Amino acid sequence: MIAGRTGLSRETLYRTLSAKGNPRLDTLAALLRAMGLRLSVTPAERSAAH
Repeated sequence: MIAGRTGLSRETLYRTLSAKGNPRLDTLAALLRAMGLRLSVTPAERSAAH
């Protein structure tokens, strides 16, 4: 189901999501998109020490 929506094989998804997995950004983006999610980046709050 998810494999079909991402265009990735089940084996690739298993490897990516395993404890030793090391997902590439495009793989993660495809997985999130298939689940109706997206990743966003926002600036970190700066502390008074900086």
